[in-house]
Amino acid sequence: MGDTATDSRDPDCLFCRIVAGEIPSERVHEDDQVIAFKDLHPQAAVHVLVVPREHRRDVRELAERPELLGHVASVAEDIASDLGDGDFRLIFNTGESAGQTVFHVHAHVLAGGPLAEGEM
Repeated sequence: MGDTATDSRDPDCLFCRIVAGEIPSERVHEDDQVIAFKDLHPQAAVHVLVVPREHRRDVRELAERPELLGHVASVAEDIASDLGDGDFRLIFNTGESAGQTVFHVHAHVLAGGPLAEGEM
């Protein structure tokens, strides 16, 4: 496989397979750039993952496409407004020691009630 920052899909990537519809997910948003689906192990009343359709390893690679990074943040805001009270926490785990377990960039949107400082 070539440079993952420029390849649009990695056939071995869990999130690429979810984006392609090969693995089911509970989608709450989708457009031509991203999909968003409920986390299987929610850490808040609202816990949604926003995943670019384009395979990028982490937020450092996503930052090479600032317009896509901005779109991820905008979709996160819409999800927090639609499913919560509009306030939200946006988290990108970047690297294994930071808790990243799927190496396809994804933003965790946490909302729907008070989130204590220091919790995910």
